[in-house]
Amino acid sequence: MSSKLRFIQKDCDPSLAQDRSLPHTAYLVEYIEGDIHKFDIVMAGKKVDIFDHYWDEYREDFVTMNQSEGRTNPKLWDPNPKPAKESKRRK
Repeated sequence: MSSKLRFIQKDCDPSLAQDRSLPHTAYLVEYIEGDIHKFDIVMAGKKVDIFDHYWDEYREDFVTMNQSEGRTNPKLWDPNPKPAKESKRRK
């Protein structure tokens, strides 16, 4: 089931979800592991896929899931952009 998910950040600071360059399908998930609240930024084709994964994994320790501030189309989002090539124009 987790093959439908794409983990952008695991066990991260929740303020990272405020980044507007994230895809609009990214969600900030809060869950409890031990006595510690942890946060993941995850994206999937459907919100229910994210919920199902975390519910199966954590049950009562699943706290909440909120959409990130991302504005980018998921098809165009690239977490590792390639460096721009230098222009071969004459000066």
